[in-house]
Amino acid sequence: KEYEGARNEAGERHGRGKARLPNGDTYEGSYEFGKRHGQGTYRFKNGARYIGEYFRNKKHGQGTFIYPDGSRYEGEWANDQRHGHGVYYYVNNDTYTGEWFTHQRHGQGTYLFAETGSKYVGTWVNGQQEGAAELIHLNHRYQGKFLNKNPVGPGKYIFDVGCEQHGEYRLTDMERGEEEEEEELITVVPKWKATKITELALWTPALPKEPTSTDGPGQEGPGAESTGEPGEEAQALLEGFEGETDMRPGDEDADVLREESREYDQEEFRYDVDEGNINSEEEETRQLDLQD
Repeated sequence: KEYEGARNEAGERHGRGKARLPNGDTYEGSYEFGKRHGQGTYRFKNGARYIGEYFRNKKHGQGTFIYPDGSRYEGEWANDQRHGHGVYYYVNNDTYTGEWFTHQRHGQGTYLFAETGSKYVGTWVNGQQEGAAELIHLNHRYQGKFLNKNPVGPGKYIFDVGCEQHGEYRLTDMERGEEEEEEELITVVPKWKATKITELALWTPALPKEPTSTDGPGQEGPGAESTGEPGEEAQALLEGFEGETDMRPGDEDADVLREESREYDQEEFRYDVDEGNINSEEEETRQLDLQD
């Protein structure tokens, strides 16, 4: 009553068969010498199921496990555990794609946050974000190292407006009152300390060449090159991050940097135009003096 299928000469389950286990689970698939071996489908009475390869009664090889909450894992298995490369689809629509070791995220992997569109690309150790990684957001990203899911040490924020903010994260413990006697869990809070902001990488569209002006030497136009020195706005932006803050990757807003960049572009443009007009007037004055 518990098994229907092929058997070998020794009476062992061998070949294709279907069984109902005493705990209410069912298995349908291949057997070899009395053990689940090969391709099969195992259904748990709680609603979970595994569809994939077995090796001597254990999940081993390629397989898909669908959990009772609706999440699922598709990838490699070894000795009944997630092991190798695989993709985990979480119930909140987040996904992890990468390496696994003894049932945990371990090695190189990418975790995609469905709600925000952000993603962590980097190293994992025993299920935790640890090592060199990049945390990518919609309009900026952070590059650095992580320890126990927190950023730590030197790193930089790269903004789409064309600038980078360099600094470091320092892990500090939350202070507790002197009157507290009971032991409590110490919360580690990463604080961002900015050190510098690189030059803005401004993009200039390629314009068609125009005939050379004959108004006189020394004339400059709006396309004159800048000196390359950081503007006052960039320095002011850096001073704004001199102190320690509680920023985590993704908490700051790049719109402020974008506005600073736009003001810097307009000021540089006005400076070049004014300088060109002054040079033209001086040249015309010299020409009138020579004619007189």
